[in-house]
Amino acid sequence: MFFIQLFYYLFYYLRILFPPKYTVMQTEAFPVSVIICARDEEQNLEVNLPSILEQEYPNYEVIVVDDCSEDNSDMTLQRLSKKYPHLKTTRIKKDAKFSHNKKLAVTVGIKAAKYDWLVFTDADCKPESMNWLKSLQKHFIAPTEIVLGYGGYKKEKGFLNHMIRFETMFIAMQYLTFAMAGKPYMGVGRNLAYRKSLFFKNKGFAGHHHIDTGDDDIFINQTAHKKNTRVAIDSKSHTRSKAASSFKAWTNQKRRHLGSFKLYKKSTRFRLSMEVISRELFYLFIALSLLFTPFYYFYIIGAFGLRWIVQLVVLRSASKRMNEKYLFIPALFYDIILPFLHALFYILNLFSGKKHRWK
Repeated sequence: MFFIQLFYYLFYYLRILFPPKYTVMQTEAFPVSVIICARDEEQNLEVNLPSILEQEYPNYEVIVVDDCSEDNSDMTLQRLSKKYPHLKTTRIKKDAKFSHNKKLAVTVGIKAAKYDWLVFTDADCKPESMNWLKSLQKHFIAPTEIVLGYGGYKKEKGFLNHMIRFETMFIAMQYLTFAMAGKPYMGVGRNLAYRKSLFFKNKGFAGHHHIDTGDDDIFINQTAHKKNTRVAIDSKSHTRSKAASSFKAWTNQKRRHLGSFKLYKKSTRFRLSMEVISRELFYLFIALSLLFTPFYYFYIIGAFGLRWIVQLVVLRSASKRMNEKYLFIPALFYDIILPFLHALFYILNLFSGKKHRWK
């Protein structure tokens, strides 16, 4: 278990220290369509949308899909449209006879987009820079079809916020470094870009339209490969949103996301499962070894200490790259408890027929 863990850190995660330096070939900015799906997001649209509409980027449109909102989102969008002519809106009306998930709203937004390059974010997300689009756009070079970005959460007081931010950073470190190693497997809808032509070439969400989740991670898992995927990791390319404020809300969010895992490629499921299982067993065997074989105390502590040192070096670099302060010091504690929480959520999903919708 020690050597498996060391492999993941040295072969994959260590790449966060040395992100790829891409050569920028184009002299003109590609036109971009930013797509946001919103349901009852009046306040978030009011606060966050201007920072997207005021990006320092020469040619782009912002498409907001008002998905069955029952608040005053439509009025907010109408008012903002008068000030920002590049804001386009479309609305899906609520129908008592027809229910749908976020994938319909995403598809409506994509069909309304004028440009080939699509950038996705959420209504509760705010770019950390006025050069967010410019930072993503520098990766839009053939044969690239997908650009994976980082969508973090705002720092607030409390243990739950701290744990959510650490988990988000760790997951991002995973999918970004896996992509750097030529094994891309997911992206997050809070900060993601891909070509419109890629979407229609792969028949959109046809293969998993019946699953409530997966408009971002399952689609990327099915379409991303070594040659068509790049990562955007510099601080100007980040977005930031508000984390779940209660353990129940976070639990529902995690259980919803875990519902996508069964549709990942077998190679992806194996790679991710081995990392989590080896981590859980490593800590378990460390404890058992200290209890039952104290005469190997030196070697046990040595293995534990070496992995911990490597882990802290990697996580310190990740926290700097992703602008996540004060997260690497309690890394060991979160590293121990999170795999067991994920296992619990996965088991709960197996024995529950409840659907966890995006809203």
